[in-house]
Amino acid sequence: ARVIVTESIAALEGALTRPAPTSLVPTMGALHDGHRALLAAARAGHERVVMSLFVNPSQFGAGEDLDRYPRPLEADLAIAGNAGVDVVFAPSASEIYPAGFATAVDPGPLADELCGASRPGHFAAVATIVTKLFGLVRPQTAYFGAKDYQQLTIVKRTAVDLSLGVAVVGVPTVREPDGLALSSRNIFLSPAERAQARTLSAGLHAAATIYGVGEREARALTRACRAELAVEPEYLELRDRELGPYAPDRPAVLLVASQFGTTRLIDNILLEAGGTP
Repeated sequence: ARVIVTESIAALEGALTRPAPTSLVPTMGALHDGHRALLAAARAGHERVVMSLFVNPSQFGAGEDLDRYPRPLEADLAIAGNAGVDVVFAPSASEIYPAGFATAVDPGPLADELCGASRPGHFAAVATIVTKLFGLVRPQTAYFGAKDYQQLTIVKRTAVDLSLGVAVVGVPTVREPDGLALSSRNIFLSPAERAQARTLSAGLHAAATIYGVGEREARALTRACRAELAVEPEYLELRDRELGPYAPDRPAVLLVASQFGTTRLIDNILLEAGGTP
């Protein structure tokens, strides 16, 4: 079956009139194997799969890469079709934010930490667009990549706190053979920056390895990661899985962000006891 492409809210509603168990995969396009994993997860459990394709201007700050963010529409639609997507919602900014649009979702203090410290307003914009998409599509389940761990955590919290009736599911990060997490921004890396960027996952893996054999001291864990990094990170933080303060006796996650030339990349690893990741 051909994927139905809708650009207006009215057309989306028309495509969703028949009741069916529905999953949603929100994307900003420039799809890669990470998105394919999200779409496969969405396809597995649901009769109908909806994918949104919207480069949300409100989640880009001044000086960020909105204008150069890749938008290969035809390739994205081909990937969506091959993945079994039923409906693609690819609206314009004015369709999502018509004149007079004034409401925003405030996701609380976590929105100002980690990536939020350097991207003020970013997570409020994410929480707002996701809440709107949940309202438009009314899915039972929505799928998000675990690479954007802070985003995943905030979206889960938003769905619970506002009783949106959507189960938010994280899908594990998909990586290149050398460990680099797949990102639509990787295309901007020069060969030298690309070589440096793989040290993000190498550092996380080094910390996870010593955690797996019993190291719990925060400074030792971050030091093991930092020793591998080719550039000084914007942040390198150990947190519990809910992104509260790290506690040695609770499941943990290590998160890092770094700038490589003009490209900002993030990555994380879940720390597991009793083995290497």
